Amino acid sequence: MRIDVTIADRVGIAQEILAKLAGRALNVSAVEVEPPHVYIEAPALDTSGLGELRRELLQIEGVLSVGEVGMLPGARRRLYLDALLASQQDPVLAVDAQGVVAVANAAAVAMSRMPEQQLIGMPLKALIGDAKLVDALIGQGYRLPVNEVQIAGEPYLFESVALHEAGGDVAGAVLTLHAPHRIGERLSALQNYNAGGFETILGRSEPIRQLKQRASRMAQVDAPLLIRGETGTGKELIAHACHAGSPRRAQPFFALNCAALPESLAESELFGYAPGAFTGALRGGKPGLLELADGGTVFLDEVGEMSPYLQAKLLRFLNDGSFRRVGGDRELKADVRIVSATHRSLERMVEAGSFRQDLLFRLDVLQLQVPPLRERTEDIVPLAEVFLARACAQTGRPTARLSKAACAALLANPWPGNVRQLQNVIFRAVTMSEAAVLDVGDLELADAAAGRTALRGDEIETLDAAVAACEKALLQRLYPQFPSSRKLAERLGASHSAIALRLRKYGIGPREAP
Repeated sequence: MRIDVTIADRVGIAQEILAKLAGRALNVSAVEVEPPHVYIEAPALDTSGLGELRRELLQIEGVLSVGEVGMLPGARRRLYLDALLASQQDPVLAVDAQGVVAVANAAAVAMSRMPEQQLIGMPLKALIGDAKLVDALIGQGYRLPVNEVQIAGEPYLFESVALHEAGGDVAGAVLTLHAPHRIGERLSALQNYNAGGFETILGRSEPIRQLKQRASRMAQVDAPLLIRGETGTGKELIAHACHAGSPRRAQPFFALNCAALPESLAESELFGYAPGAFTGALRGGKPGLLELADGGTVFLDEVGEMSPYLQAKLLRFLNDGSFRRVGGDRELKADVRIVSATHRSLERMVEAGSFRQDLLFRLDVLQLQVPPLRERTEDIVPLAEVFLARACAQTGRPTARLSKAACAALLANPWPGNVRQLQNVIFRAVTMSEAAVLDVGDLELADAAAGRTALRGDEIETLDAAVAACEKALLQRLYPQFPSSRKLAERLGASHSAIALRLRKYGIGPREAP
């Protein structure tokens, strides 16, 4: 049984209390004194004996009360501390002032690949094998920037928090070690917390339905995926959805735009760099996206812009999963699925000698073609309405809507910038206009001039009529430049039969050519 004796603090009172227990031949296994409490654990004490002991203890001067307690506070703290350490997935070590391991959680024991009894009492120098770093750590009172260390052949970033005695002297430190892939999981969670899956790909047209069906099947296959499509079609959105629908969905997802960085920065960003790799590098080095995404997915946007040197280095990684950091001499391995995207013809680049054919074969195991917006015209107005609602919410203005003429102008526009251009047009219109109904003029569509001159809002009765009028005006404008159904179909990116049908429908032919 464990008891709590409340006391008025005075010299010798704890000794008198223990003497009463000794007089009753009760063995005491633990005592904790935290004035105004004395906590005692006596295994042989039972409920009947507690009443008699209480009467005796209350006769001692300064004893105020005696009661039963479930657990001694020190034992409770130790239990909670052990549970807290055990729940930490990152390795945690407590070391004394001399740098000797005093406490280690289960993750630290697993990291060290040795029994706990061997780890406890081991000097840090022996554990991490970097005597200079440990000397600097101790010499600076366990205050150092984050550094990279090697333990059992694996890299870890470690941070230290100094422990101080009451007088201010350093008594040791708590060291937390982070594996690169664990850091990657946290960074990915912050960056992609609302990325979503295939439900974020908007559209009900047949091309988009086929794309989502094909992509959902390819997401399940653990092989490199190449996403082709014009700029602004949403290739990164597709990559996110494929990751979210894959067996790697719980692991990190990172993206690298190969066209946005020079070769040296792109290399260090993707592969990381070793300590002292270049001027300005972090002292302990830095893991790259491949290490951070271990077990997950790396998306290489605009992969066609990658330099020949990086192409060769990426090819080696795709061959066997191994790579070296910039300035490093140690082989590293990572289990990462590569998803890449391009708006260029990689086959033509191969012919021109600017892209490696063997790398193309490695990247193009699975392939998705994202349709341009002009090939999914039935999605234009629904997408515009979604973007309109978002823009109104973002700018804090009342919800607006599109006029019939504005919808017709949107449908007539060729959209070379695809969905991204549509979103920008809608946002600009919401920002610049205060009208509750956005009309053609609010959209500022230079490419839809034919639609604006051919239609006035008061002339439109139905959306179908507006679409037909804009369609006819567009064909009349382009036919003199492309005087055959095949040439016009190629210019508009549509099928020959569809254009021939519309030319007959609107009576457009050689007689209308100037």
